[in-house]
Amino acid sequence: MIFVSGGTGLVGAHLLFDLVSAGKPVKALKRPTSNISWIKKIFSYYSPIYEQLFDQISWVEGDLLDYFSLEDALEGVHTIYHCAAMVSFHGDDRDAMMTNNNVKGTANLIDAAIHNKVSRFCHVSSIAALGKTQDGSEINEETYWTPSKRKSAYSLSKFFSEMEVWRGIEEGLDAVIVNPSIIIGPGNWDIGSPKLFQSIFKGLKYYTKGITGFVDVRDVVKAMVLLAEGPNFETVKNQRFLLNSGNISYQEFFNRIADALNRPRPKNFASDLKLQIVWQMARTASFFTGKRPFITRETVSGTNLNNNYSGDKIVKSTGFQYRDLDQSIKDIAEIFLKDMLN
Repeated sequence: MIFVSGGTGLVGAHLLFDLVSAGKPVKALKRPTSNISWIKKIFSYYSPIYEQLFDQISWVEGDLLDYFSLEDALEGVHTIYHCAAMVSFHGDDRDAMMTNNNVKGTANLIDAAIHNKVSRFCHVSSIAALGKTQDGSEINEETYWTPSKRKSAYSLSKFFSEMEVWRGIEEGLDAVIVNPSIIIGPGNWDIGSPKLFQSIFKGLKYYTKGITGFVDVRDVVKAMVLLAEGPNFETVKNQRFLLNSGNISYQEFFNRIADALNRPRPKNFASDLKLQIVWQMARTASFFTGKRPFITRETVSGTNLNNNYSGDKIVKSTGFQYRDLDQSIKDIAEIFLKDMLN
């Protein structure tokens, strides 16, 4: 039996599709209030029998913060995919990410996995848990994270979450860690990276010039299954793998999306000064409206910096091949346009 946390997220939903499509028995954790209907929507993007596939998931109600519910849920489980994480760049969510959802939740799942003698554990981390190079060379698995006042709360939470996995490894758990770059894929068009497609479709006018890495969500899932359940597990276990299809500028990324959607390319450069003015104005406005600012310092931090990532380790270790990034963008745009017509 396979156990998946975070099945209602972008990575988790795509992982569930791949697992049930392969005929594997799956338990997926969800809160009682979770909305799982849109996961069926993601399944529909890839299969005409999506309802039958969706019905093969065994949903388990629980919470990562409730340790004893996890002990019960992991009975009979041999492999865990830990995809659950709170992603936020709002200061108000700092404590929730640091002390509860991301760090404590991961610690609880690690402890429950060890208690239940789970054979394999795959943790979805992030490039936010990696460091930066000083000379502009490619960032890889050995580029270690260093403390900084400019680190976002999300970055801190992913680093300390990953530390819980390394602790588990020291206590005897066999695990692999994946550190994806910016994950792109079809999903909830109102949040995360899918929202970029919606924003550009609606006429986004601004771009930044920074360079970063991108990876297709299907590649992330494929890599996770290959590492955790593939024939090379004994040689790849207890390591981290940076997943990155390619490095391009935000400007070029936006342009490719615009071209795939047949929409105008963003034409105005958002300098660091402009971005600072905007997020400060948004913060001031939120003070009077009581609503969260639509943009924060953390949201735009580094969007004009050049960070190149190497996703070669998994290629050399397993022969894994990434999808072409341009084709990934076209595939997502096609799904987005179909959704807009329905």
